[in-house]
Amino acid sequence: MHLVLIHGSYFGAWCWDAVRPELEARGHRVTAIDLPVSEIGVGASGYADTVVAAVDWSEPPVLVAHSMSGLVAPVVAARRPVAGMVFLAAFLPRPGMSANEQRRVEPIDPPAAPSAVEFNDLGNDLWMVGPNTARELFMQDATDEVAARAIERLRPQWYGVMSEITPIEAWPSVPVDSIVCRDDHALNTDWARQAARERLGIEAIELDGGHSPMLTRPAELAAIIDRCTRTLPRPA
Repeated sequence: MHLVLIHGSYFGAWCWDAVRPELEARGHRVTAIDLPVSEIGVGASGYADTVVAAVDWSEPPVLVAHSMSGLVAPVVAARRPVAGMVFLAAFLPRPGMSANEQRRVEPIDPPAAPSAVEFNDLGNDLWMVGPNTARELFMQDATDEVAARAIERLRPQWYGVMSEITPIEAWPSVPVDSIVCRDDHALNTDWARQAARERLGIEAIELDGGHSPMLTRPAELAAIIDRCTRTLPRPA
């Protein structure tokens, strides 16, 4: 199966480096996308353009969307045939609303705010997260070595993607799975479980650890993604 891995805010395609060989060892072809998250004015539709341009569409892939890129995967699936979508600790867009509007009416954010609040306003709604906040929100369960390497590679995120109304008018009719990280500090796990039931019509798959298991539990994450693909139709 062809797997297309899409990262979240501040991250890049590099965040899947430890997961890629685990998936390839299970027989999958992997494409990791580098979204233009620091480009001012580029939102979910532009991110979807990047995915479409980077992928070989000779067979319908499975989109694996982490965190913010949950706003992107349905846009891609509305434009191109996909075999399925796997949402990993991810936003689930609601047609007609922005992510920030959803955050005001749904308990998407974690119940406890981070103790370190380091967000630097670079202008034009471009923001950079500081190292202590990044560590606490995204990778509190990573080793110091893994966290340090990841923090060095973080980049600014244009937050217009959170304030724009989602480009999708309706959810694509494709198979979906949702993975909840039990100790997620960046997303409300109770909301994620409820949204999986009510919006996707499925029970979320549970995984130990924090928001970024691609950094901290790559083998476990790869095994779950592989399991999600087993019931999908295989290309001829």
